[in-house]
Amino acid sequence: MTGTATNRSFVRLSGVGHRYDPDPATPMAVTGVDLDIQRHEFVAVVGPSGCGKSTLLRMISGLLKPTEGEVSVFGRPVDGPRDDVGIVFQKPTLLPWLNVRKNVLFPLKHKYGRYSHDDEKRAGELLEMAGLESFADKMPDELSGGMQQRVGIVRALLLNPDILLMDEPFSALDAMTREQIGFDLLKIWEENPKTVLFITHSIAEAVLLADRVLVMSKRPGTLLEMLDVDLPRPRTRHTISEPRFAELTERLRKHIYEPEAA
Repeated sequence: MTGTATNRSFVRLSGVGHRYDPDPATPMAVTGVDLDIQRHEFVAVVGPSGCGKSTLLRMISGLLKPTEGEVSVFGRPVDGPRDDVGIVFQKPTLLPWLNVRKNVLFPLKHKYGRYSHDDEKRAGELLEMAGLESFADKMPDELSGGMQQRVGIVRALLLNPDILLMDEPFSALDAMTREQIGFDLLKIWEENPKTVLFITHSIAEAVLLADRVLVMSKRPGTLLEMLDVDLPRPRTRHTISEPRFAELTERLRKHIYEPEAA
């Protein structure tokens, strides 16, 4: 799934840093980040709480301007929110008065004031891909937490973004649901490839999903390591029991919990 038809990185961060307070005496939240992401690559980001993972995501999305350095997408600087970026947050924030289908179509309604029959057809196809076609007319409070999060992912995919940014999207789910929706996400990504940046606190989840895992340091956050995940795809439940899976997760744990040893 990884790779691109050109030598240019799809997403590039060059010397990127951010300070939330303009006072130069205020410590940086993120500093000195150099990162290249290829088109359709799945990249996970792990690190201690408060290390700037979400700040990194917000700078790539255009919701936050870097204090230093530059973020670019396919050679063009990011200077504001982009239509080719979809974002999935920790909670799906579905509108309780709209059914599932209309929640998925809401970004089009909000942006253009309307949606077409073709848009409705695409929404149906995405819901089917996510295993939600029989729930299209249900209201959000009739769905489980995992199903609501899948609706949030489908909604982010409706505009067919090139880049999908996911900020700890499974953190509110129980362990079993979290694992299942992780496999659901892989299936969706394999059928509808996107360039994914996935933030998580779960080391095992990062290794299971990603092509590469980026390890961030304590605040001010910078990149400690970029770990290639050389596990074959498609990933399945058997992947979790492979010796290589255990080796990779242990290496990441050392970086986070024993950085001096790593």
